This record gives sequence, structure tokens and C-alpha cells, in this order.
Amino acid sequence: MFAIYRKELSSYFINPIGYIYLGIFLVFSALLCCYTTIIAGTYNTSQYFFYLIISFVVLIPLLTMRLFAEEKKMRTEQMLLTAPVTITGMVLGKYFAALTLFVGGVLLSCINFIPLYVIASAERAGADYSLTHIGPVTGQIVGSLIALILLGAALIAIGTFISALTENQLSAAVITIGVIAVMVLLNVFNMLTDAAGQPIIGSYAVRFVIDWVSVLSRYSNFSAGVFDYAALLYSASLSFVFLFLTVRVYEKRRWG
Repeated sequence: MFAIYRKELSSYFINPIGYIYLGIFLVFSALLCCYTTIIAGTYNTSQYFFYLIISFVVLIPLLTMRLFAEEKKMRTEQMLLTAPVTITGMVLGKYFAALTLFVGGVLLSCINFIPLYVIASAERAGADYSLTHIGPVTGQIVGSLIALILLGAALIAIGTFISALTENQLSAAVITIGVIAVMVLLNVFNMLTDAAGQPIIGSYAVRFVIDWVSVLSRYSNFSAGVFDYAALLYSASLSFVFLFLTVRVYEKRRWG
């Protein structure tokens, strides 16, 4: 597994995709943090994290589209299947390589919060700043970062599975974008109301199912600085299920 992990992680930087992903992620997160906090005149980071989650619709497929689809394109899939490594080790090696790059980007983006703490410190010292609170809420930031990583881990597992099913990177990217978009935006339908203020989706059972599937509904407790064990279990279960399905796909190909 570790040999596959090292190979996949290094391949992100041998090819431009790793630099492209980190560049887009860091530039977008910096601009987003600036516009949703400093320019908006607030220390509240909830909007920043909300829009960052929305960006996963495009960013996660960049990480996962090449994991297995590229093996088919380069005709190295059979070499991979006959290598002295278990299918589970191969899948986990590729998955953890993508997850490492993702977590690295999230941790690097934490520098976006430094100006908020600097401004808060100056404000407490009597400087004239327009921000409306005395400082950022560290618990909210840490909780939201944990939620981002858990969410990213689950979505990367889904993207890994889709990459294993498709024949080329473009197909993998398009399908992954569609699936993640549904999972991220599904909760929006639950929030829609009619002119009388009643939910458009009248059935409580349907709203409950949508709320359970939607990843945004799992994010709210973390954004309030509360560690949600149910959300942790949800993300871990989702990751396990799709990684297990990916292993099954390649076991069938190896012995089929």
C-alpha cells in the first residue's frame, strides 16, 4: 500500500494536476475569506466555509478523476492488477494519496485566518477597525475545518469509486461533479418555502431522507464548534462503503 501511496502522491506533482488543484484551492479560498470576512466587516467565517464546501463540486473531481481512469488510458491497469499488492492496498494507497493532498490544501488555507487575528489584536489595542466583533471564534473555525476534512474524505471515496468505473478522466470528472453537486445542494430543497412560509416538500418523510443524505446538514454542528459524532460516523461509513465497492470492482476485474 505504501508503495502505491508514494507513487500516487508523487504523480500529482510530476503531472501538473497537483499544482493546478492547490493553486485553484488556495487562491479561491484566500479571495473567498477576504470577501466574506474583512470586506464584509465581520469575523464570522460561516459563509466562507459554506462557499468552500460548494467549491468541492469542482475541486474534488480534480483530485479523483485520474486515480483509476488514468490507468486505463495509459494501459497500465493490468500491470497494477498483477502487481504484488492486494486490491485493498492498491485502492487505499490511491485514496490516501488524494486525501493527503486535500488535507494539505485545507491546512495551508489556514493562513487565511491570520489577518483576522491580527486585526482583532489591533482592534483590542484601540485601533480603529470596522469589523463588528472582537475577534474570530476559534472553536467555529476548528470545528468547520474538521467538518471540511471529514466531508472531503467521504467525497474523495465517492470520486475514487466513480473513477474505477469509468474509461477516461473526463467522464470520471463529469459524473463526480454531478454526484457531488446533488449531495451538496440537496439540502437546499428542504429549505425552500412557499408564499405562506410552508416547506415546498410537504412530506416529512421525504424531507427527512433528503436531510439524511445531504452533506450540508451534517456540517451545521461543527460550524457551531460542537463535535458531532453522528456526522463523524456518517462520513466514515460513506467512505468505507465506496472504498469497499471500489475494491469489489477491481476484484471482479482481477479474477473475472
